[in-house]
Amino acid sequence: MKVLLINGSPRKAGNTFVALSEVAKTLETQGIETEMVQIGVKPVRGCIACMQCKTKQLGQCVFDDDICNRIVEKMATVDALVVGTPVYYGQPNGTVLCLMQRMFYSASDKLQNKPAAAVCICRRGGATAAFQTLNMPFQMTNMPLVTSQYWNIVYGREEGQASLDAEGLQTMRTLANNMAWLLKKIHQNGQPDYPQREPWQPTNFIK
Repeated sequence: MKVLLINGSPRKAGNTFVALSEVAKTLETQGIETEMVQIGVKPVRGCIACMQCKTKQLGQCVFDDDICNRIVEKMATVDALVVGTPVYYGQPNGTVLCLMQRMFYSASDKLQNKPAAAVCICRRGGATAAFQTLNMPFQMTNMPLVTSQYWNIVYGREEGQASLDAEGLQTMRTLANNMAWLLKKIHQNGQPDYPQREPWQPTNFIK
């Protein structure tokens, strides 16, 4: 089993990296492989709702000049997802939001049934709002949300300060242990045991 961790911070070794590294280390002690991908500082296009991803054979975004399709390809080979982001003005990093919008449009079939978690890092406040925002795509894509002993929040401003948040790091370890437990339950018979669902029946409010 393998978990993909997305580092949504422009700082390669910042506090988001510290928090996600705690998750990754704990998962690996449970025998679960991890891979961390950093979005970095390069632009990430926003979704324009062109729906071309639904017509392409591989289910990829029509824009292929940023990291989005590379991550979509990785989602086909992993069993769970953790998205981490710093908090800017009470919201996730904008590049994280752009990435997730396009991922969930173009790769919903690769995402559903895979456990997911959001992790937010902030100086002082706004993390719960950002946390709620990140969780919403998971909830509408049949991705089981992985919980912890507290909301998945770690505190720190200057690079590396997150390592001083003892409770925050414990929350990351609890999150990882809960994710490992859930993955083992899902895959305990060798093949994933997923629920059967009705076909989606969209209803538009305005005809």
